[in-house]
Amino acid sequence: MTEILLIRHGETAWNARKRLQGHLDIPLNAEGELQAAALGYALMGEPLDAIFSSDLQRARQTATAIAAPRGMTVGLDPGLRERCYGAFEGMLYAEIGQRYPEAYAAWQSRDIDARFPKGVHEAETLREFSQRAVSTIIRIASQGQYRRIALVAHGGVLECAYRAAQDVGFEHARDFDIFNASINRFVWDGKKLQLLHWGDVSHLETQQSLDEIDRE
Repeated sequence: MTEILLIRHGETAWNARKRLQGHLDIPLNAEGELQAAALGYALMGEPLDAIFSSDLQRARQTATAIAAPRGMTVGLDPGLRERCYGAFEGMLYAEIGQRYPEAYAAWQSRDIDARFPKGVHEAETLREFSQRAVSTIIRIASQGQYRRIALVAHGGVLECAYRAAQDVGFEHARDFDIFNASINRFVWDGKKLQLLHWGDVSHLETQQSLDEIDRE
């Protein structure tokens, strides 16, 4: 049994503006850095055998905030990257529908085999992305004798893990929130991912309280 703390990276300027990131390498903004620090502080009392991260810097920065106070290193794994959206990447959500109406409609309908136009990167279908994300989580959880690990990834990766654990296909609309810097707990039992707890952001409330004290 391996417990997995699956964590979404902290906020970026593009998150705040609703600009699609995908494989584009965007850093945390000031709020995201505060969220990452609060996350690292909240997890200090929790033993971790290993910390892994997507190789994109917004995830790396978040993972480093967890690892550095412990004197641990972060293992980088590109399999934990966000979905690649091709030409959609770098665009505001509102712009995508105007420029690529058919592809946008396929995206919004969660067409699992739709491939968006090529941009800086070749786009992944939803099926390809989900298989990549879930298999990476399982591969990492299955190696070594880990009891508890932290994986820092992206919103899309979290959604794939949730759906795999809950046996909910992409034909069903997403009815759960995916928060920046959230802690989402799973167990890998050797056969299946099981969801223990979703969307814990209580540490960010502590961060807000500390910020208020600092301003007094």
